[in-house]
Amino acid sequence: MTTLTILGSSGGTPTRTNPASGYLLETEGMSFWLDTGTGTFMELARHVDPGTIDGVIISHVHVDHCTDLFGLYGYLGFGPSGIIPIPVLVPPGAADHLAAFARAGEEHVFHAVLDLVEVDAGSTVKIDDVEIRFGQAVHPIPALITRFDTPKGSLVYSGDTGPGSDLVELATGADVLLCEATIAGERDETTYPYHLTAFEAGRIASEAGVRTLVVTHLASTIDPDRALEEAAEEFGGDLVLAMPGTKITIGEGP
Repeated sequence: MTTLTILGSSGGTPTRTNPASGYLLETEGMSFWLDTGTGTFMELARHVDPGTIDGVIISHVHVDHCTDLFGLYGYLGFGPSGIIPIPVLVPPGAADHLAAFARAGEEHVFHAVLDLVEVDAGSTVKIDDVEIRFGQAVHPIPALITRFDTPKGSLVYSGDTGPGSDLVELATGADVLLCEATIAGERDETTYPYHLTAFEAGRIASEAGVRTLVVTHLASTIDPDRALEEAAEEFGGDLVLAMPGTKITIGEGP
């Protein structure tokens, strides 16, 4: 069975009850941590031993998507650990950025436990039976959309992106689309260009022909019911609101 567990979904900042962006993908005995936003390391540890995960994917290095990577570093570097180093797939320029924050030179333990690998839009990485493909997001810093094809099903994660990205192309035919919907209402000339509305998330899901749309990264000021209603106006498939602890089955069962 392949499952997606929501660790946190708050857009921009964690709240008292909802960490920032972070998700756990489990398939065929393997596990991947998708985005390591603030507060998600402890949520990850509720579900798996962090020392046993098979990879980390960071969509971009805005703080609400990457800061808890340093919790994993501390856990692996100075506490119990499994097989190290763990591969950490990041956008261009992110490896030096993250290492600099840890003050990690070439011989630093940071690099002994985390293997930071930069990937570009168009890259494909294979980890055992899981194929991970990357597309271009539209965001103020280098950011990636990610598709996971597993033996049991496929998941596409938007990361943070505005309109005009590779999201429809990468999501076409996927079982589940985990898509940001930061903005309420229809887009006009004043709308921030680097995030999606819930309407747009629904349209993308419809155009891509996905089975399930998981709406995530809502701003804390957005009414979740309104976001779901707006997404549902454009998408007629299964619709889920991402909240901590929510678990979604992807593709076929056992």
